[in-house]
Amino acid sequence: MTTLGKIYDALEKSKEKRTASVAVDEMPDALADDSADRADDVKKPISLYMDENIMDPSNKSLKSVESLERTKRAEAFERTEVMYDENQIDENLVTLLNPQSFEAEQFKILRTNLLFPSSGKSPRTIMVTSTMPDEGKSLISANLAVSIAQSIQEYVLLIDCDIRRPRVHTQFGFGDVPGLSEHLSKGLSLSSLILSTKVNKLSILPGGTPPHNPSELMSSQQMSRLLQEVKYRYSDRFIVIDSPPPKLTAETSALSRQVDAVLLVIEYGRTSREMVLDLINIIGKEKIIGVVFNKMDMRFAHYYGLGKYKTYSKYYQKS
Repeated sequence: MTTLGKIYDALEKSKEKRTASVAVDEMPDALADDSADRADDVKKPISLYMDENIMDPSNKSLKSVESLERTKRAEAFERTEVMYDENQIDENLVTLLNPQSFEAEQFKILRTNLLFPSSGKSPRTIMVTSTMPDEGKSLISANLAVSIAQSIQEYVLLIDCDIRRPRVHTQFGFGDVPGLSEHLSKGLSLSSLILSTKVNKLSILPGGTPPHNPSELMSSQQMSRLLQEVKYRYSDRFIVIDSPPPKLTAETSALSRQVDAVLLVIEYGRTSREMVLDLINIIGKEKIIGVVFNKMDMRFAHYYGLGKYKTYSKYYQKS
């Protein structure tokens, strides 16, 4: 190649670099930050949210960006195919493993009361919590989600918001998997976190690895935007949220303000009336749709030919 040819090639490369630099400089700040990685989307997860302040509706040049963002939001809720072990499914997930049992029937009753309330419309986002640990809220959440998904038309997303003690994934036979905490702390896309389950119309968002700052993550604006996005994207389906006891964690009270209804789980014979009243005062009685008495002694089961069952959950709707 002649010297003149080399000079021409160098000038052309310099021109291309200047053009690329101008293109980056003209981009909104929120998009320019990751422009260096734009060509390698495989290595960098797509961010689910954008800064609404940079989105000027009158700016026609941003329409393609808005269209791309809508596409990314739709893709963000596609379920990830991660294998589960059927032998590891929690034996207390009776709605899945023994759908004709008496216990499963109680969840069908609960489902009916929620889907067809005596007054008003059914809540689409339901938070399940309890007064203290180990009252069975996670199993109630999981069984309720399965029961709703087993109905003819309803789809369900079960979110494990108890990121201090995540259990939902193990109930469905999954091992250690990333989840909500990784989305909030590391920005992992939801498309890589939401899992398919054995139930056809049920997906779960696991809690993920317990973080060192759970209260800050769960009370963040990002978590609030996540719930708003889920409600918007899944407006035609049910969202069940397993949440820690509000008396022990600060974030549950904040979460309760962003859902349609709250379901209380109370261990029969263990939880005091004072603890229940304190919980109602924290959440607000207008949000509480009902109470589930868990582990109630089933002394009349023999009347139904089900004497082997010792306990069951009973649902009481708020009057």
